[in-house]
Amino acid sequence: MLPFFFDSVLQLIVRTSTDLPPDVRAAMRHARGVEPHGTRASQALTIIAQNIDLAVDGEGAICQDTGMPTFEVHAPVGANQIWMREEIRKAIAEATRRGKLRPNSVDSISGTNSGDNLGPGTPVIHFAQWERDDIEIKLILKGGGCENTNAQYALPMDLPHLGRADRSLDGVRKCILHAVWNAQGKGCSPGAVGVAIGGDRTSGYTHAKEQLFRTLDDVNPDTRLAELEASIMRTVNDLEIGPMGFGGKVTLIGCKVGALNRLPASFFVSVAYNCWAFRRLGVMLNATTGAIEHWLYRDPSHPIIPMFDQAGLTRTGREVKLDAPLTEASVRALKVGDVVLVSGRMFTGRDQVHHHLMSHEPPVDLSGSVLYHCGPVVVKEGERWRVTAAGPTTSIREEPYQGEILKRYGIRAVIGKGGMGAKTLAALKEHGAVYLNAIGGAAQFYARSIKRVDGVSLLEFGTPEAMWHLHVEDFPAIVTMDAHGNSLHKDIEQESGAHLETIGG
Repeated sequence: MLPFFFDSVLQLIVRTSTDLPPDVRAAMRHARGVEPHGTRASQALTIIAQNIDLAVDGEGAICQDTGMPTFEVHAPVGANQIWMREEIRKAIAEATRRGKLRPNSVDSISGTNSGDNLGPGTPVIHFAQWERDDIEIKLILKGGGCENTNAQYALPMDLPHLGRADRSLDGVRKCILHAVWNAQGKGCSPGAVGVAIGGDRTSGYTHAKEQLFRTLDDVNPDTRLAELEASIMRTVNDLEIGPMGFGGKVTLIGCKVGALNRLPASFFVSVAYNCWAFRRLGVMLNATTGAIEHWLYRDPSHPIIPMFDQAGLTRTGREVKLDAPLTEASVRALKVGDVVLVSGRMFTGRDQVHHHLMSHEPPVDLSGSVLYHCGPVVVKEGERWRVTAAGPTTSIREEPYQGEILKRYGIRAVIGKGGMGAKTLAALKEHGAVYLNAIGGAAQFYARSIKRVDGVSLLEFGTPEAMWHLHVEDFPAIVTMDAHGNSLHKDIEQESGAHLETIGG
């Protein structure tokens, strides 16, 4: 049996998690050149560029959310797909053990994390036969934040700011624009979308995700779809949602559309949104040995061109230094748009921590604390833990809990991405706290700000969902919701909605 198959798949997993393909790098480099220097959008793209370089240099996860591994495998007639599937699963478990993937496979009934990224439905592996002698394996790692911004539309229907979307390519265009607008910063823009017209609800989503295996610079062989893709890219950036939803000129870096036949009664438009951390690579393997014959999407003989030639965040001198635990006065002095550098103690808290705190006392004193919406990648070295990747998760999931938790426990700052809703905004104002937006996907950049792990609570929830006690130095973020009732996210959503009405009609 293919003696090098396991090692080849493991190499594919590690490289996909840590090294963006050249077409995505080129798109992000272009985006940096478009956004004016000194803007929030430019600051976000600068951090993203540094993060991309840090990830490949240190072979660390680009984003701490390494997503749902999805493999597309083409194998010769007669190949043992059962054996290949098991070897792929072993490679996933080994990559997880090495800290290249975050343990993301959770039992949907009990909430228990398997710890090795294996379980029913995890990873996703699609096999197809072909009449060739080699084996092709493609892999995409699509995180939960952008997965939650996927959308499916059943036409005809009425769409906010766009009116009626009919069963036509213009109706499809409206669906794509609405999906991008609705994602805002929650999907870690600038992103890319894969779109499927037709099919049923299941095949439509699958085909939409398959479009993300296309390169950003290809041209659709169907001229009708090629024009639709070009039309979206000509207009979508006029929404001015921008990187991270901060406002700006680049909201989308790619749009790829496919079409399936459908039932007469159904007309689905399925949209798979992918963040800027567009992790997909592939390999061609020798069918006799399983060794890598060549890579897809990248050429290892060509040196990687760095995204950025300066280490660290470019300082302006206007940054506000915050030392945790924070006082109410220091927090109320902040306003939307301020760039802060946080030092001192910080605690992580995601979905299970928030749910836990609604009915249990916290395991630590949270008074004056900074709560980070983050599920880091951590490795244990002897008796100590080390964080290897630590970007923010999408905060809106905690909206049902956040206001009450601020009230009960005296938290002064919440860090996440994508912003939060009206209940949290009101609680920030009432209790004297702020929401700080970190740059989604910048897991290596933020890991450098974490100087040590002082402890961990609620580890029974699994490493992503545990409460990690961190000590940070000069952790950068932007105030996007302040203690005076102001929200950049609300403003951008309203402004981009007005732009949507203009360009979508």
